[in-house]
Amino acid sequence: MEGSESQIYHERQRLQFCLLHSLNNLFQEKDAFTRESLNSIAESLVADDPNKEPWTPLSLLFIKPHHNTLTGNYDVNVMIAALEGKGKSVVWHDQRRAIDLDADELMGIVLNVPVRRYGGLWRSRHWVVIRKINGVWYNLDSDLLVPQRFNDEDEVRVFLDHSLSLGSQCLKINNVS
Repeated sequence: MEGSESQIYHERQRLQFCLLHSLNNLFQEKDAFTRESLNSIAESLVADDPNKEPWTPLSLLFIKPHHNTLTGNYDVNVMIAALEGKGKSVVWHDQRRAIDLDADELMGIVLNVPVRRYGGLWRSRHWVVIRKINGVWYNLDSDLLVPQRFNDEDEVRVFLDHSLSLGSQCLKINNVS
């Protein structure tokens, strides 16, 4: 990596903890969030839910409404609660409009992208973060070996447009004033 890129924090994918890795990559901090903190958020969402699912033996072991206890795989509700707990707001992106990549309040962009593995037999979704660091946009996807630097904002827009055309969901993460 080049000098400035060696300063960029980048967690790599492990099991289905892509939300954990994405949040830490977004905050550029190793333990901005931990598995335990996200599990706690997921459990509190269940406790606060007036429409709780009925208990089953599998729910005791690993199948939870907002995450899988063994592998992670946290849902958007955990992400929103985690970010709001750190003073951020999450805004679903209206795909009919362009994202203002220079907005002062924009901390970063989180994509929830569809993935197919094992010849299309296994389908899931994956959390990906892109963020501007020291004036340069980076793809901080935990599946990448190293952060991918975008050459300019046009390249960021092409990446976002392509991702959205494949069925990704896009969320803007804003600093709250």
